[in-house]
Amino acid sequence: MSRQTRNIFIMFIILLTFTFTMFPGCKGSDTREKVDDTVEELAGKKQVDRMKEMQKDIGDITERESERMDDLDETVSEEDE
Repeated sequence: MSRQTRNIFIMFIILLTFTFTMFPGCKGSDTREKVDDTVEELAGKKQVDRMKEMQKDIGDITERESERMDDLDETVSEEDE
């Protein structure tokens, strides 16, 4: 193997090593999460998610109150008999 070919091969290995060590940590970094969080906030996604959660909670509360009223009506009906 000639000296020039060997040097190119070594540079290629070094380049691959740097490439593999630089990119694996980028996806889960704190900075990436903060950027995603900020983008979601600016786009209004968080507001929509909060609104959906509130609607779900209101639906659950309404259902529980309806069940309580039904139970109360049954109790009053039994007392009248």
